[in-house]
Amino acid sequence: MKKHTYSAKSVDNKQEWFVINAEGQILGRLATTIAARLRGKHTPLFTPHSDTGDNLIIINANKVVLTGNKLEQKLYYRYSGYMGGLKSISARKLIEKRPEDLIKLAVKGMLPKNKLGRKLNKKLRVYAGDSHPHTAQQPKILAV
Repeated sequence: MKKHTYSAKSVDNKQEWFVINAEGQILGRLATTIAARLRGKHTPLFTPHSDTGDNLIIINANKVVLTGNKLEQKLYYRYSGYMGGLKSISARKLIEKRPEDLIKLAVKGMLPKNKLGRKLNKKLRVYAGDSHPHTAQQPKILAV
């Protein structure tokens, strides 16, 4: 008789809510922790093709740290689709205008580039300040 490897489904996972304080955290190291938590790599149920991760709330996104000269030299690009429509913005300007996008873009690059990655990306909520509207979910504080 053959024994089969157990393959977890999304319904098998009890998704929890966690709050992570990004104040003073280095962007890349924080993003790897967030991406691993979203995928569910911390659980014994981890299955690469299914959603076994948690919901994450990131607060104080405007106080995240970039090392070296990345504030000036790191550029984020977006393209409108028209000729001459390539826009760029430095990390310093992005953290002033939309600090949430800095963390969202870093985590998005670490998730799978398919339907699962887009689903996991929706479970990440990032806020510039230290308050969030998700108190009804009773999130636990996660130390990083």
